[in-house]
Amino acid sequence: MKRDAFFDNAKFILIFLVVFGHMIQPFTHDSAIMRVSYDFIYLFHMPAFILLSGFFAKGIGNAGYIWNLTKKLVFPYVVFQGVYSAYYFLIGNASWQTPLFQPHWSLWFLLSLFSWHLLLILFKKISPMAGIIIAVGIGISAGYINGIGAEYSLSRTFVFFPFFLIGYWITKDQIKNLTHPIVKQVSFATMSLVVILLVYLPSFSSHWLLGSFAFADLDQPIWGGFIRLGIYLIATILTCSLFAWIPRKQYRWTNFGKQTLYVYLLHGLFIQFFREAGWFRVDHILDVFGLAVLSLLIVLLLSSKTVFMSFQPIIEGRLTEINQRLTERKTRKNKQVNYQ
Repeated sequence: MKRDAFFDNAKFILIFLVVFGHMIQPFTHDSAIMRVSYDFIYLFHMPAFILLSGFFAKGIGNAGYIWNLTKKLVFPYVVFQGVYSAYYFLIGNASWQTPLFQPHWSLWFLLSLFSWHLLLILFKKISPMAGIIIAVGIGISAGYINGIGAEYSLSRTFVFFPFFLIGYWITKDQIKNLTHPIVKQVSFATMSLVVILLVYLPSFSSHWLLGSFAFADLDQPIWGGFIRLGIYLIATILTCSLFAWIPRKQYRWTNFGKQTLYVYLLHGLFIQFFREAGWFRVDHILDVFGLAVLSLLIVLLLSSKTVFMSFQPIIEGRLTEINQRLTERKTRKNKQVNYQ
């Protein structure tokens, strides 16, 4: 099937926000600009990414689906859990002893993505609206259960599943209708309002946006469900606002949106090293710009064909890129021999 530039553009922008959000996290306590930027990004960037993941889950139920899903998500998770454990040990990060099914840092997404696909087997049999309401109810209820946390990424699986389910049911035309000029104007005003509120309202714990903490841990054992419901609404509105501004055309950078999984899995090697080394400080607006440029460079590097070819056997368990290169080289040699 022909790739759609709109979705590759969206994935590229979102993976940049993922890397930039991780890059600036250590500076959120000392810089108001960093705090507002971080909270704004985390209000919608993972919900938007998860919604797109649900959109591309249309083939669920095909023969061999679960096995292919295991190879695509569970095997890379086990491999990179070991990779990050070894890497953390080498750079002196104390969390290197994390158990196998307590995901290192960003690896939670692989376990949750696997679980969301499994949940779809049941939820695709329910009407869209009823399923989404039930999923929201489960996501809210999970916050009241202290035993649901980071292990097996259970909390985030339940909390973010509504966005995956929305993505599964939404159509391409419905997503692209968000780019209507009127919607773009409203979305710009909405995003601007959210930024203003983040600047002037009292600060809140960003742990609310991570989906991995019980309400009791966030000091809201009673009202936590209403707060999470509000976050769901804001995240949905901001996700729609972001999609309104995604370009539809093909650009030179569009192709970088094809390898977002590689960027997601590998960018932590850079981020965690920078955090342990303590190389950066934020004292000026130019420092923020510098971190954004560095984040973009990391995305471009990890989206490159060289990285794709080098890590495809580990991440996908396939050698298609290497085999294609070897075939092309063999074809060129045969042509040269025939020409001579």
